[in-house]
Amino acid sequence: MPDMSLMSIYNDDLERHCSFFQYLNNEEQDLVRNHSNQVHYRKNDHIFIQKTLTSHVMYLISGMVKTYREGRMGKRIILSIETPQNFLGLLSVFGGDVHEFSCSAIEATDVLFIDINIFKQIVHTNGKFALFLMNHLSRQGLHLLDRLMGQTHKQLPGRVADVLLYFSEIIYKSQRFTFPLTRRELAELAGTTKESFIRTLTEFRNDKIIEIDGSEVEIKSMKIIKTLSELG
Repeated sequence: MPDMSLMSIYNDDLERHCSFFQYLNNEEQDLVRNHSNQVHYRKNDHIFIQKTLTSHVMYLISGMVKTYREGRMGKRIILSIETPQNFLGLLSVFGGDVHEFSCSAIEATDVLFIDINIFKQIVHTNGKFALFLMNHLSRQGLHLLDRLMGQTHKQLPGRVADVLLYFSEIIYKSQRFTFPLTRRELAELAGTTKESFIRTLTEFRNDKIIEIDGSEVEIKSMKIIKTLSELG
């Protein structure tokens, strides 16, 4: 369950924690302050669940979350890993009345919940903010398109290379990082089985492409990883 005792921890300093405030005028900023709450989530807490009604716009203030979609037989695919200064679930907010995927905390996380009607009111009257959101939604859509193409057309080494590049270049911006997910979750991100993902990581390690110790990873040959990703 989310820790409600830590709600509104940032209310006096939302501008610093919410980059989108730069697109709002003073009146709109006050509207957001007066019609939002922050909630603290512990690791593995659900933030929203697939097929539940959309009632708020959510913005990630701190921490890290995963978004995922469940299909038949409980099969799950992880769509993205989200880091601070990003909206959560906007595709569902503007695309329908229910969340089309789920979101849960990977680590301790703070989320700002904004009243959906107030948010849409600001979008309706503030063209600069609306353009900012269009860019945000476009990036999300292009990311999902890349994921779909990769999982449809790439062989397993290319998909595992994509996961490594995702964490290295997008999430951590370093060739050394710690996987924040379990092996099963990493397999769900790559669109494969846990056993196949582990086997491919082992092959990468044996070929001196990466070093790995538990969840600690270092990419030793970024050139090979990028080649595997490009060739699929």
